[in-house]
Amino acid sequence: MSGSTPAQAESAIQARRQHSERLLHRVRDALKVMRKERAPVTVRAVERRAGVSRSFLYQNSTARELIAQAVAGSQGQQARSRQETADAAEASWRERALNAEDALRRTAAELQDQRRQIGELMGRIRDLELDLPADAVQRLTTENTTLKQQLRASTAEQHSLASRLAAARENNRSQDRRIAEYQAQLIAQQPPGTVRSLRSTKE
Repeated sequence: MSGSTPAQAESAIQARRQHSERLLHRVRDALKVMRKERAPVTVRAVERRAGVSRSFLYQNSTARELIAQAVAGSQGQQARSRQETADAAEASWRERALNAEDALRRTAAELQDQRRQIGELMGRIRDLELDLPADAVQRLTTENTTLKQQLRASTAEQHSLASRLAAARENNRSQDRRIAEYQAQLIAQQPPGTVRSLRSTKE
């Protein structure tokens, strides 16, 4: 800038500095909106949102640092979101498995009680059928038949609950495998460095 006075040079420097600050303010605003929207942070996306040139984003050290921090934060947010989804799925399947186990225990207890009642009734029939009138024997026989039907229904329900429990356990194991895969992905996606993270998002 030959022929310019020191005052003019200082004025030009100040003008460039103010222009850079205005561009940085737009970059910060764009990153704030992207974080709120949980949008993926890349150089191209920031360039489009902030309305600044890509050369400014690469050449200005503050802009590079802002984008690098946002990229790291975005990856961490995505990782947390995947982990929360995996945790919710795991909790849901574990709860289903526990509910199935509780129902299976209740059904087993009911079966045991019904078998006991049937045994008692059979004993009463054998002891009293000679002394009881025909209609009393018929009533006991009918009650015994009803209990046997209830026992068969309870047995079928127990088998159904056992199948549901087996399915819930298998789904739980599947969720455990998915969680392990998510954790491996999280480790693999850790940004190796600020500048390297920025370079990797160029395209």
